[in-house]
Amino acid sequence: MDMQSGGFSAGDQTAAQTVRLAGGGTVAPIAAVTAHHRDELLVGEVIDIAGSTSRIILDAGAIGRLAGSGDPAVAMAGQVGAQIKVRVGNVWLLASIRDQQLHEGDRGVIVASVDFLGEGDEEKLTGRIHNFRRGVTRYPVPGSEVYAATSADLKQIYAADERAHVEIGTVYPTKDIRGSLYVDAMLGKHFALLGSTGTGKSTSAALILHRICELAPQGHIVMIDPHGEYSAAFKGTGALFDVDNLAMPYWLMNFEEHCEVFVTSEGRERQGDCDVLAKCLLQARQKNRLAEGMTKLTVDSPIPYLLSDLLAILSNEMGKLDKATSSAPFMRIKGKIEEMRADPRYNFMFSGMLVADTMAAFIGKIFRLPSDGRPISIIDVSGVPSDITSVVVAVLSRLTFDYAIWSRGEPQRPILLVCEEAHRYIPAKDVGQGQAVRKILERIAKEGRKYGVSLGLITQRPSDLAEGVLSQCGTIISMRLNNERDQHFVKAAMPEGARGFIDSIPALRNRECIVCGEGVSIPIRVYLDTLEEDKRPASSDPLFSKLWRDTGGEVEILDRVVKRWRSQGR
Repeated sequence: MDMQSGGFSAGDQTAAQTVRLAGGGTVAPIAAVTAHHRDELLVGEVIDIAGSTSRIILDAGAIGRLAGSGDPAVAMAGQVGAQIKVRVGNVWLLASIRDQQLHEGDRGVIVASVDFLGEGDEEKLTGRIHNFRRGVTRYPVPGSEVYAATSADLKQIYAADERAHVEIGTVYPTKDIRGSLYVDAMLGKHFALLGSTGTGKSTSAALILHRICELAPQGHIVMIDPHGEYSAAFKGTGALFDVDNLAMPYWLMNFEEHCEVFVTSEGRERQGDCDVLAKCLLQARQKNRLAEGMTKLTVDSPIPYLLSDLLAILSNEMGKLDKATSSAPFMRIKGKIEEMRADPRYNFMFSGMLVADTMAAFIGKIFRLPSDGRPISIIDVSGVPSDITSVVVAVLSRLTFDYAIWSRGEPQRPILLVCEEAHRYIPAKDVGQGQAVRKILERIAKEGRKYGVSLGLITQRPSDLAEGVLSQCGTIISMRLNNERDQHFVKAAMPEGARGFIDSIPALRNRECIVCGEGVSIPIRVYLDTLEEDKRPASSDPLFSKLWRDTGGEVEILDRVVKRWRSQGR
């Protein structure tokens, strides 16, 4: 058949041989067992080469026969997401099938686009692939034969090398090949874990962090937990903090964070209020004996000060005003400070007990310096009043970055900052509340790796993240995403060679994910391991059909709930 009629060209001997071999017809006997085995796996030929994406034609009959193979990788031959191999000299090129369509003229021929993943050497005796590496040095020419990849091939490709790695699950479609993440490459260039609600995102995050903690029990990980889910998962291996024991001193805030908390006005009035606060805050910091002799003291310097001193300075400055100048800015700031000081919900941050210079102790406690075998800090901000949650996250994130900057020259202690519900703190919109946390997390995404700060973003809405942040993440772990806009954002952030995998994102099962980028040798689809019950986060969905059958004790439940609600306690 010629290509006009939809088949392989009659004049092309390779193509004709492809069909004959694939169809199982008579072929000259081949002595080598390896070569014979290879011929059984022959499924098509290359027709078009263009950089990373090329096109092949596949024999539908051959694919149908291989579908019954006991080797799951061979059984998947020709399907979207499956791997094929092409020989160039003594090197095997591995590629992933991105899409396919029936040939216009011949129903027995399938045209498919492939993305080249990398190459490996052929072992002389067994014909197996070894020494697999990413990237392609030599491309095949049109007419090159295409073979189905076997599980033995995939084992060589996906096998983790000697670099530090953690195993997280099983590579699809195999049953025994382990999927690994290279820890240094993943953390060195940030990572993002994405997935719609209910896909097992929290459990996957816990699994990855548990594996990292097992690998590095003297590590330094800070996890911002907005729903109080992860305390249950890390009660054995982590230090747990919430509003009851966080004790975060208010004076650690920089000027921008002070403005977010104490300045309530909007528009033109806001700038005037901020100027007043800057002047008075600097005077309050100067009153501390730590400020004596400091020539570079600024409003951002983390020097302790008394809220009562700040209030007294505000009153004093207000007294100096002439009649033409309004005292409204002073009154607004004073009112807000007094309100927060009197409200018990803010005690974890604005208590009078937090004036002492506890900066070193606080940083050591939060960043696990030393770790004492508990390398992760879970900071549960679910009990923090919603109007200052973003400021608390901003302070913790900025302390991480500032510590890394000012500790240069010391023995390095890299820190991993993991941010759950990241779209809350790095929103796409750059106006309104919460800009301090957005700026610092964007800065960590861009510059953190220079200073030894790694960022882990977990979100169900990647499309709501600030533009560019996702593309700063070197490793993307994507679970099922139902929203088309989110899928589009992830496609844009993923490397070119992973496009075939991306198309399967809407069809992933729970606890299944696509991993691509720096943390893996080549893009992989992984079915994640089951995590032990006591290591799982408290995020399971309620079973309505079961729980709606239960009754009794409602009056007592209501009494207990109302009591906790009123006392703002857990």
